[in-house]
Amino acid sequence: MASPYLTIDLDKIEHNALTVVELCHAHGIEVTGVTKGVCGDPEVARAMLRGGVSSIGDSRLKNLQRLRAANIQAGYILLRIPALSQVEEVVGAAELSLNSELTVLAGLSQATRRRGRLHDVIVMVDLGDLREGAWPDDLVPLVREAAALAGIRIVGLGTNLSCFGGVVPTEQNMNQLVELASEIEKSCNVELKWISGCNSSALELIASGRMPKRVNHARIGEAILLGRETVHRRPWPGTFQDAFLLHAEVLELKRKPSLPIGERAEDAFGETPVFADRGEGDRALLNLGREDVDIRGLTQLDSRISILGGSSGYLILDVTGARGDIRVGDEIVFAPNYGALLAAMTSEYVDKRPLRPSVPPATAR
Repeated sequence: MASPYLTIDLDKIEHNALTVVELCHAHGIEVTGVTKGVCGDPEVARAMLRGGVSSIGDSRLKNLQRLRAANIQAGYILLRIPALSQVEEVVGAAELSLNSELTVLAGLSQATRRRGRLHDVIVMVDLGDLREGAWPDDLVPLVREAAALAGIRIVGLGTNLSCFGGVVPTEQNMNQLVELASEIEKSCNVELKWISGCNSSALELIASGRMPKRVNHARIGEAILLGRETVHRRPWPGTFQDAFLLHAEVLELKRKPSLPIGERAEDAFGETPVFADRGEGDRALLNLGREDVDIRGLTQLDSRISILGGSSGYLILDVTGARGDIRVGDEIVFAPNYGALLAAMTSEYVDKRPLRPSVPPATAR
């Protein structure tokens, strides 16, 4: 193994997508599969589509362009608020985009007219998470002006929760979204096809039956990729949490003290790490570091070892508990969380290895 590598179990991703889609469909909600956590990987997008998602969403234009180049037959949604400087690319890459700025919408209008096409828009409103979206008091004037733009069709109202401020989707804020949608329809003479209020943080609300009936669109990434809802990061029933596994090789195995020796200052990243005195122990250096992955988001699958930390190119483990069972050249396997997965998928130093098992995967937990 020359490089660390990430295995991608496509059958498990398909299974997770099917599980999430069946739940959402039972409550009248369409699902857009979100591929931003895997950098628009075409094989992952295909697995999501086989699992029943109705469209693919991503926050990066390059990812959408990669998917189109791979001939992935799907509707495409740009999830990040478009840059004014990229309106031409937006219209070319996505049929629908999420928007909150009138200036950008005017730019999209000009781009669509130059291309002779129509571009659908979900207007975003901020319900307290303080990321993207118009403030509720400013929403109606924004939509009224946007609806008058040629080439732009306002088809929905959306919100994003839990990603920045950690605000949890509740009956209260979802009902507020529905009420704002009704106000827009009355005041702006538009008919909204989509009320897009869900991401992976809303699965519990959906499953409880407390999601307002008019909320009919979900943008789901982590629950499909990693099998977790994102309020408490609990495994979602019937899904797999190990569709992605990160493999790294042991480069060095030495017995060393647990405390650094000598006068200490900051480390290479401007931090002052804290060490516990455990006496001497077996330490392994792996070919994986902060340049490859967010090491804080890794969980070792072997409970006998623990992660001590890492530098730009090394991951350092305490493998004392597995003495005799780990050797130089062995592979150690980790489960990434969402942040670690995103970093590993982005890193050019981590190989990506899609798997298509010849037998059905074992029953999910």
